[in-house]
Amino acid sequence: MDLLFSNDRQGEYPPSWYAATAHPAPRHPALQGETRADVCVVGAGYTGLSAALHLAERGFDVVLLEAHRVGFGASGRNGGQLGSGQRQDQASLEKMLGKAEAQRLWALGEEAKDLVKGLIEKHEIDCDLKPGVAWTTFSASETADLHRYVDLLQRDYGYDQVRALDAAACQALCPSPAYHGGLLDMGAGHLHPLNFALGLARAATAAGVRIFENTHVTGLDEGGRVTVRTSGGQVSADHVVLACNGYLGGLNGKVAARVMPINNFVGATEPLGDDAARVLTRDIAVADSKFVVNYFRLSADKRLLFGGGESYGYRFPSDLAAKIRKPMTEIFPHLRDVRLDYAWGGTLAITMKRLPYLARVAPNILSASGYSGHGVGTATHAGYLMAQAIAGQAEGFDTMARIPNTPFPGGVALRNPLLILAMTWFSLRDRLGI
Repeated sequence: MDLLFSNDRQGEYPPSWYAATAHPAPRHPALQGETRADVCVVGAGYTGLSAALHLAERGFDVVLLEAHRVGFGASGRNGGQLGSGQRQDQASLEKMLGKAEAQRLWALGEEAKDLVKGLIEKHEIDCDLKPGVAWTTFSASETADLHRYVDLLQRDYGYDQVRALDAAACQALCPSPAYHGGLLDMGAGHLHPLNFALGLARAATAAGVRIFENTHVTGLDEGGRVTVRTSGGQVSADHVVLACNGYLGGLNGKVAARVMPINNFVGATEPLGDDAARVLTRDIAVADSKFVVNYFRLSADKRLLFGGGESYGYRFPSDLAAKIRKPMTEIFPHLRDVRLDYAWGGTLAITMKRLPYLARVAPNILSASGYSGHGVGTATHAGYLMAQAIAGQAEGFDTMARIPNTPFPGGVALRNPLLILAMTWFSLRDRLGI
């Protein structure tokens, strides 16, 4: 079974609030027959769009292939949070990689945020970019840990955009009875993820990228020039960029052994009106400290956009609204009777260490994926780094590629059942508060 076609209609966006409020966008043709290019990019999410755009701006002839529509996958469905740093916090990275390498990764994470903000400004992408993301906690010990992390960022990384939230400050910002404290990062932000992807596609097309939608890549023939085989033709290219994330399928076994697709779910309530202040008192986004993270923010029309819950098979649950409502009402019990106007699922990808996997999987094939829920900035940046590497400037790509990413135990065959066991354990920890 192929995740590309397990839960969605061919060539159609899911019935999300994002799709309902997306700016009009042209449909691109499907590839028919054979064509040539300097670079063939597979996947038109943030990674592929960014890689294609930056390569075209450097003068490369670029073909971009997408099995469905531009921004169809996680790029058009996610929580819209543009976070600081990497998916793992700096204290964890220092223990894992040493302080010098952790600082290099922090700098690349800040570069990723600046890249997204710069692309939005340069290409006049209307995607409701706003500053502010809070991390919230469930206990005094978690709050103390997070406040120590604020001190670390301010002291050792010179990051002055973050401040600690005690219980009163957290309640004043997000009046949920579940939260004990946290931090507020005003250097992070949130946006309309599908409109950001559509804006990148518009910029890429203007730069000369040839985008083909409804073009399913079925295989690669490696060599001095790579042949990319599709459902309706093929592309011959000097370089290939694999930008498939959770939808890679069997295109590359080395990547598939290290990058695991999982499903996550988001809903949008009916407009809350004045009651929106009982959810958030400022226009920021929130992510909490559960292992299976709850994340949320308010839309421009005062809906609660709430993400939470995961599944690990090919098919989404039959009742997506129920899947979302359960964690939502744990955080906001007063919303138990509020209508969910939209509920949708999406497939992202994780790695064992929750850090992205960038690799040169063949001399002329680069891959980036496994953003583990931190993809708005990291995926956009990964596309830029791969474009730089193809153009001969590989320092940033090589730094990210040095991150140790071990295969899932048992490889592709056993990664799913083992992940289910692990996630069940961590979900139990979340429920028990341990």
